[in-house]
Amino acid sequence: MRFAGKSVLVTGAGSGIGRASALGFAGEGAGVVCADRSGAGVTVAAIEAAGGRAVACEMDAGSDGDVARAVALAGERFGGIDVVHANAGISGGIAGLFETTAEDWAEILRVNLIGPFLAIRHAAPIMAAAGGGAIVCTASVAGLRSGAGGAAYSASKAGVINLVQTAAQQLSGSGVRVNAVCPGLIETGMTAMVYDHARQHGKEARIGRLNPLRRGGEPEEIAAVVMFLASAEASYVNGQAWAVDGGLSSSHPVTRQDYGRTAI
Repeated sequence: MRFAGKSVLVTGAGSGIGRASALGFAGEGAGVVCADRSGAGVTVAAIEAAGGRAVACEMDAGSDGDVARAVALAGERFGGIDVVHANAGISGGIAGLFETTAEDWAEILRVNLIGPFLAIRHAAPIMAAAGGGAIVCTASVAGLRSGAGGAAYSASKAGVINLVQTAAQQLSGSGVRVNAVCPGLIETGMTAMVYDHARQHGKEARIGRLNPLRRGGEPEEIAAVVMFLASAEASYVNGQAWAVDGGLSSSHPVTRQDYGRTAI
C-alpha cells in the first residue's frame, strides 16, 4: 500500500499502459483520477469493482483547460495531488518523414509533448506548495534514437525526455521529482496493428525479436516501473528517463544468434 491516502492523476487511463497504471495505483491505496478522451469509465468501474477509489474525467491531454480541470478534480475528490502519470499519447500512424504533413506534426506534438508540459505546469506548483510530489511522463525508446517509431512520434518523445530533465532542474528545492519511462514494444491499442498483423500471418513468435528477451512487453510491466518512480522507494531518482524495453536500447538492433549458439 505504497500510495495509501495519496491522490493520483493518470492521463490516457482509458486503455493500455494508462489503465494498468491506474489499476496499480488504486490497488495500492490511491484515489485515482482516470483521465482520457474515452474509456476512462471502464477503468473506473474495474477499480471500484476491486474495492478501490477512482473518478473518471473526460480530457484532451493537449488542452490547457482540460488538464487544469483534471488536476482540480484530484483536489476536489481526493484532497490534493501527490502523483501524476502523464501518459496520454498518440502514434500519428506509420507515414514516413516526407509523407507526414505539418498538421500531423502539430497534432502529435500537441498531445505527446505539450500534454506532459501542461500536466507539469498545473500539478507541480500544487505539489510544491504541499511539500513535494512525483510526476512520471511516458516517453518511449523511440525518443532515445531512431528506428523505433515514426519521425514525428520519435521527436515528440525525445522532447518528453528533455522536458523531464528541464522540469527537474527548474523544480530544484521544491521536493517535486520528475522522471520519464521509455517503453519498448508493448501490446496496447497503439500497437494493435503490429500484433494483429503478426498473428494473422503466423509470425507472432517474431514480435520483439530484436530485444534480448525476445518478446514484447505487457502494460503492467511498464506500470510497475511507473509506480516505483512515483513511490518513496525512488526518492533519490530525479530527471531520469528509464528504458523498459527488454534490453532493446542497450544496443543498435542487429540480427542476433540464439543463446548458446556460435556466431557466424
